[in-house]
Parts: sequence; C-alpha cells; structure tokens
Amino acid sequence: MSPDDEPAEVEEANARFYRAFEALDLGEMERVWAHGEHVRCVHPGWALLEGWEAVRQSWEAIFKGSGEMRFSLGDVQARVTGDTGWVTCAENILSQVRGNIAVTALVATNVFERQGGEWRMVLHHASHVLAGPPPADREDARGG
Repeated sequence: MSPDDEPAEVEEANARFYRAFEALDLGEMERVWAHGEHVRCVHPGWALLEGWEAVRQSWEAIFKGSGEMRFSLGDVQARVTGDTGWVTCAENILSQVRGNIAVTALVATNVFERQGGEWRMVLHHASHVLAGPPPADREDARGG
C-alpha cells in the first residue's frame, strides 16, 4: 500500500460508517468503530459521548427510534497522517422518525485510526448547518 492509497482507504471506512447508519445495523456499526475508552461521538444537539459503551448505546437508541435514513454526502475530503485519518463532509439526510419525514443538513468530521491494518472510527462529530458561509466569504459582504 502506498501513501497515495491511504486517503481512499479512509474514504472507504467512512462509506462503511454511512452504510451501517443507513441500514440501521448495530452489528455493522460495531465493526466500524474502535472499542476503546478513547472514542468520542457528538450527535447534533447531544452532549459529548465518551467511551465505546456510551457511543454504542447512542447508536442503539438512534436505530430503535428511526424508521428509515438515507444519506447524500457532499464535499467529502479525506486526509491521512501516520495512523490517523479524517474525513470532513456535508451530510444531507432524509429520515423518517415516528412517521415524520425530515430533511436535515449537517457537516461532519469523522476521525479514524489504523488498528491492525484496518481503519476504525474513533470520533464522529456532526453539527447542524444553520446559516451560510461567514459574512467575509459572502459575495454581498465583498460589495458584489
């Protein structure tokens, strides 16, 4: 494996995470994640979850309360340094919860570490997109 292949491997680990999420498959989600006390997760609107058991329980609760979930990812960017890789992306989620259909826009950072030659998630942090880019980046803020 060359260093050029590593970002693609981390992107594939990231894709496995979203496939497990869409399938509402706790067993597959368990295979995606590292199982240490160092793992962390921040679901939108939730407090920081620390350690695999707390993270696992959160996925179990989310999956039990969800009827269907479909992801459309955008702006996926993967990077690798040593045995750590991370992906940033935009999540557009179509979901059904208790009979209600919702569309949600989030941004996410997913961090992976290489364990025994495989990439395992150690951090998922997703936040709602509540506004556009900061004023300095907007065309109207530049006088145009």
